[in-house]
Amino acid sequence: MSENLLRTINEAQTGQFKWLNEAPYKKLDEYTLQIKAPGKTDFFTDPAGKHVISNAPFLYQEIEGDFRVKAHVTHAFSSTWDAAVLMLRDSSERWAKLCFEATDFNTQAVVSVVTDGVSDDANGVNYHWNNVWLQIVRQGNLYAFHYGPDGENWNMVRFFKLDTTAKIKIGMEAQCPSGDGADVVFKAFMLDRQPVKDLRAGV
Repeated sequence: MSENLLRTINEAQTGQFKWLNEAPYKKLDEYTLQIKAPGKTDFFTDPAGKHVISNAPFLYQEIEGDFRVKAHVTHAFSSTWDAAVLMLRDSSERWAKLCFEATDFNTQAVVSVVTDGVSDDANGVNYHWNNVWLQIVRQGNLYAFHYGPDGENWNMVRFFKLDTTAKIKIGMEAQCPSGDGADVVFKAFMLDRQPVKDLRAGV
C-alpha cells in the first residue's frame, strides 16, 4: 500500500500520472498527498441545464480493464460541496465520482455522481468522522462505489452500469465549488487488479 502511494507521488512528477486541470500539490509524508483545489472548481453537468463545470484538479492514470482503487481521504469541510473524490472518467460526457463532501444540508456525507450526458447527484450516508476510506471497483462496464472505516470492510454506496470504453482515466480529484479553495488529502492511494468476488460487498 505504501509503495503504491509513493509510486503515485513520484509518477505525478515523472508524467506517468497526468493532470486534467493541474493544481498545486505536495507530499505531506511518504504515504500522503495533498492537492489544492482552487475556488469555484467542480465536475458537474447540471440535469436542469443551468451549467456545466469541469475545472477541478484531477490527477489520473489511464487503465484498461478491471481494477480496484481505494484511498483514505480527508479535508477541512470549510465550504459547501468541498470534497475529496475518487473519479473515473471515460470522456467529458461519461464519468462518475465518489465523494466525501460537505453537503448543502450542513452535513458531511459520502456522495456519488454518475454522468452519462448529464449528471445525477445522490447524497449517501452522513459520516460524522473527518476521514473515511473510499473505493471504486470495475468489472467490465459494471461499477461499484464503497466507503468504510479501515480500507478492508466496506459499505456499498452505489452499484451501476456505465458504457465506458476499455481504457479510462481513474484517480484523485479535489473540488471546491462554492469556496475560495480547499486542501484535500489522499493517503494510502492504491490501484490494483485484485479480483473482487462480490461487487456489492466490495471484496
